[in-house]
Amino acid sequence: MTPELVLAEGQQALYLTFLLAAPLLITALVVGLAVGMFQAATQINEMTLSFIPKLFAMAAALGLTGPWLLSMLTDFTTELYTSIPAMLGLIQ
Repeated sequence: MTPELVLAEGQQALYLTFLLAAPLLITALVVGLAVGMFQAATQINEMTLSFIPKLFAMAAALGLTGPWLLSMLTDFTTELYTSIPAMLGLIQ
């Protein structure tokens, strides 16, 4: 197991983490910005007002992207587990 291989696997893991977090974080950002603009326009300064729309939007985003996120995660995990013997040099 070479340092280059470890770095490559770590890089793939970080990239997958970014891909898994992006849909939910972007949804929270867009909804938070929209609620913030609504609060600024109406001058409603309620801190809990953004919580419920964000909760529903993130649940919807997770419902829409959940199967894709799960398939990405299972594909990565399967690939990682099947490559362990090759990483250890047990098979060529």
